[in-house]
Parts: sequence; structure tokens; C-alpha cells
Amino acid sequence: MTYAAPLAEMRFALNAVADLPEIAKLPGYEEATPDLVDAILEEAGKLAGEVLAPLNHPGDREGSVYENGVVRTPHGFREAYGQFVEGGWNALPFDPDYGGQGLPWTLASAVQEIWHAANLSFGICPLLTAGTVELLQEHGSPEQKETYLPKLISGEWAGTMNLTEPQAGSDVGALRTRAERNGDHYLISGQKIYITYGEHDFTENIVHMVLARLPDAPPGTKGISLFLVPKVLVNEDGSLGPRNDLRCVSIERKLGIKASPTAVMAYGDSGGAIGYLIGKENEGMACMFTMMNNARLAVGIQGVAVAERAYQQARGYAFDRVQSRPIDGGNGPVTIVRHPDVRRMLATMKAKTEAARALTYWAAAALDRAKREPDAERRAAQQALIDLLIPVTKSWCTDVGCDVASLGVQIHGGMGFVEETGAAQHYRDARILPIYEGTNGIQAIDLFTRKLLRDKGAAMTQLLMEMRAGLPAVNGNSDLSALRAPLAKSLEALDRAAVWMLEEGGTDLARGAASATAFQSLFGVVLGGWLLAKAAQQNGGNDPSTLAGKIKTARFYAENLLGEAAGLADAVTGGADSTLAFGDEDF
Repeated sequence: MTYAAPLAEMRFALNAVADLPEIAKLPGYEEATPDLVDAILEEAGKLAGEVLAPLNHPGDREGSVYENGVVRTPHGFREAYGQFVEGGWNALPFDPDYGGQGLPWTLASAVQEIWHAANLSFGICPLLTAGTVELLQEHGSPEQKETYLPKLISGEWAGTMNLTEPQAGSDVGALRTRAERNGDHYLISGQKIYITYGEHDFTENIVHMVLARLPDAPPGTKGISLFLVPKVLVNEDGSLGPRNDLRCVSIERKLGIKASPTAVMAYGDSGGAIGYLIGKENEGMACMFTMMNNARLAVGIQGVAVAERAYQQARGYAFDRVQSRPIDGGNGPVTIVRHPDVRRMLATMKAKTEAARALTYWAAAALDRAKREPDAERRAAQQALIDLLIPVTKSWCTDVGCDVASLGVQIHGGMGFVEETGAAQHYRDARILPIYEGTNGIQAIDLFTRKLLRDKGAAMTQLLMEMRAGLPAVNGNSDLSALRAPLAKSLEALDRAAVWMLEEGGTDLARGAASATAFQSLFGVVLGGWLLAKAAQQNGGNDPSTLAGKIKTARFYAENLLGEAAGLADAVTGGADSTLAFGDEDF
């Protein structure tokens, strides 16, 4: 159950894929020098390997405990969070005016991978706090920023996202939590479920971002407002005042991430919890999307992290476990890494993990450019790109996390099914990732309707042009040249599917929705292969043996995994009608 941050792999992806040196030239990011980046990654790796990772398996066994309205996290978690805050880790990408370090999101995303790989249950808490900070920076009033941002950025206070209710599920427009105007604030009453870290013992205050409906609000999502509801009210001088009218009713018993408390929250049992409006009335969903998009990118990073942790463990086991003679003869028995099918599984785990890492870092770089590019037209183009990438990054990378964790169990054989090895925990933990922050099916509908159709495929067309321009040339390197044909074929499949989604799906939304998940998966598969090829073509300042390894990985992906693209494109263009042919009576 040990974990060592793959610093060499991360540095390569940051430089060869995300182009962090160029990101560091953007206004405000000049402090992100190579020396500082290396120091941050190394220190994060130490905290993760020495403090967080050793708590992962014990935390899974112990879980968080709810007693009389109080939640106690597993042994050692609270102390680890204290070290996390003391090290200033929560502040990396945020505004220096409020105590942040002002470093690129690209770097912060890599550091997030380290936390989640070491201990996914732990990392979810700062993930949500980061989203809370982003939301307040974008939509909070000056007073709200002054009161809450310094403590949230430091990590002294934590943040949460409160959307889901028992009767509503993913249909946020059906929520019933109420907000009543009451002078300079609102009184909030209702119940929220699946609130990650809704109650815990890490911090003295928790800042809840709560969606609620005013009495005169229009129906559906157009009538939702967003409120800041602190666990403990804050006095004018910044000190903590009385406890607000909210409480944790229970925490869930779950398949995985057991150390992370998932709370049922009750607001206003004694007259109404005091809340403060964020943005304007009835515009809460627009504000919340800032937090949701931040969280969706972070959840994609969680998929990479779980995949990396599962890969490290499976690789270690494969080099240690002795079983059977080699198939090509020789003296046996040998370690199982010598068996071709085990090598195939390890290569699949490695290739998918590196492809997913490349996608998350590349998306984070687009986010940085959308925030800091001096030219308005370039900022807009990068914003269009990150909007397009968010749903596929969240969905495909979390699917990768599940797939890789499953292969990790398989490599362990029967021992993978035994909890003591730890392989099963990675699989159980990974399974939540395609579900929360908007299920992957919801991401597919978002990609189809809000991204592809909204701009009539403009951002998709631009990306396809960039991908075609970045195909490897046919030159003296036979391994690199071998990538071109399968990549070109996969791009043709993606282009064909995108045209169908725009023309056929845009005409008949039900047919488009039936093909949306296949399209989203196709998009991720092709992007992953293209980004591995992009990385493999880098030669400036990289060790030749490192580049040789990257070419091997890219070629394995192209020849063993990229073939899925054609089948997925066929499912997009030909599978909708057979899906819709099923009636209720057929199930």
C-alpha cells in the first residue's frame, strides 16, 4: 500500500503536454519557475508518501463515525489535515490578495493528483474547498470575499457543495429547500443529501454553498438561488460567533471512500439557517456552475490518481509474485511480469493512466490560458476549448480510473479479491467517480447539448483541425511514424461521429441523447491517443531513454486501444435507433 508520486512522469506531462514553461510566461504566473515547480512537486510527494498514503488503508477499515450529530474522521486524518494547512498546500492557485500563492492551475492540478493518489478520501475535502474559493472569487460580494476567502484559501475553513435532495436526485430543478428573505440575509430550511464532508473535525468552520428556492421563484432551474450558509456564523471582526441552525443528521455507509463522511444535512429545524445570497436571486445555477466545473476537472484528476495508485500496486505485485514457467520455455517458475498477458494488462494500465494524465493537465493548461492570456480572442478560444473538454475529462478519466483499478485486481488474481492486499479498495474507491459531480451520462448530455450544439460544432471543428495538424510525420523513426495511420483513422471516426451528432442528433434530440455516451467515450479515447503521440514527439531537453519509453507507450495505445474508436463511431451513427426501439415493457 505504499505510494511514491511519479514525479518524472508528472514533470514530463507538465512540460511536454501542458507546456507549463509557456504557461509560466502568462501575466501573474511568473513565479512558477522550474526550480519552484520541482520543489513543490517533491515536497507534495513527501507529504503524500509519508503522511497521507499510510492512512489510506487504515482509514478505509475504520471509516468516519457519526455520533450525536458529531462526525469523527479516522485516526490520524485530522492531524494530517493540520500538516496540509500548515504547509500552505490549499493556497497554491488562488488570489494573493486573499492569501493565495497565485500559481497556475496546471501545477495545482498535478499536486491534486498526488493528494488523491495517496489518499482519495482525504483529498476530497480540499477539492471542494477549492471549488468554493473559485465560486466566491467569481461571484461573491466584496464583503463575502473579505470575510471568507482568506480562511478558505488557507484551509483553516472548509467548503462544501449542497445540491442534491432526496426527491430530486440529479434533477436539481426539483429541489424544495426554501429561502425566506429576512433583512440583510435569508433563512434557509430543507434537507440536502450526499454532502461530502458536510460535517467533520478538520476545521472549526464549514462554509456550505446551498441551492434553495425563494417563495416567489419561477419553477425549475430558473428559480434557483445560491446561498452561503456557514456552520458557525462570523462576527463583523472576523471572529466566530454562534452556531448556525444547521446540523448533520447522519452519514452514509458506502462501497468506497469510507474515510470521507458523506452527510445528510438538515437546515432550519429551529427557525431557519442564516444564509447570504451569492450573486442575484434566481441565478444560482449559473453561479454554481463555476464550482461544478472546477469540481468536474478535479474529479477527472481523481480518476488519474486512482489509476496511478492501482498501477503502482499491480506493478509491484507483478514483479514480486512468482508463479509458473515462462511460455517460451526456460527455467521456471518466474515472476508473473514475465507472462505476456500480465504484461498486456500492465501496459494497458500504464497507457491509459498516462493518457488520462495528459488530458487532465492539458485541460488545466487551457483553463490557465482562458484566465490569463492577454489577448481577448485567445482567451475566448481557450475558454471554448475548456468548456468542450470538461465533460469528457470528467467522464473518460473516471472511466479509466475504474478500468485500471479493475485490471489491478485482475493482476493480483485471487489475492486481489482479498481486502488485505489493498487492490480491492482502489476498485471500490474508484467506482464513485463516474457517479458524483454529475454522472457520466449527464456529462454526455452536457457535451452534446450545451457544448456541441450550442456553438454548432465550432469548438469541436477547431480542435479537430489542431489534432490533424499535430499528427506525427512520416520520417526515419519507424515507431513514431507507425502512430500516424491509426491516429488518422481514429480522427476520421471522431469527425464522422461529430457530424452525425450535429446533423442527426441536432434534428432529433432523443436520437442524439441515445448516442451521446458513445460519442463522449470516443472523444476521450481519441484525445488520449493523440496526446500520447503529442508527448512522444517532444525532443527538446528530454532524456532519449525517456522519449523511447513514451513512444513505446503511445504505440501500444495506438495499436491495442485506439481501434475502439471505429466501433464507438459506428455506435454513435448507427446505434441510436436500436436503443430507442426498446419500450418500457422490454425491460
